[in-house]
Amino acid sequence: MGRGTELGRVRGLGSAKEGAGHWWLQRVTAFVNIILILWFLVSLVRLPSLDYGIVVAWMRQPLVAVPLCLIVINTFWHFRLGLQVVIEDYQHDETRIVFLGLLNIFTFGCGALALFAILKVALSGIVA
Repeated sequence: MGRGTELGRVRGLGSAKEGAGHWWLQRVTAFVNIILILWFLVSLVRLPSLDYGIVVAWMRQPLVAVPLCLIVINTFWHFRLGLQVVIEDYQHDETRIVFLGLLNIFTFGCGALALFAILKVALSGIVA
């Protein structure tokens, strides 16, 4: 059966008509990552030093904490999109579902942990 036939699509061999959107989303998240990481690097270079207290005080600013959270969200989203393509391209049996599930658990878990760390620093009132 061909890849473009209706039977091929039912079997998962045909086009899901989502490839272009997925491809475009990867490019958008990559571009946004470039902008956010450049902001991050320039912001760090502009700090008087990278001492713990100075960095914590910097992270407590809303105009810093929000972009840091956006970096985490966008980076993990981009990571997930890229690995999803790798799994879908190279894993063709039932384990594909397991790997995609593990990818989601890992990505959302690590992203949540990173967001929690940023928000804990940003919203705490004590400098250690």
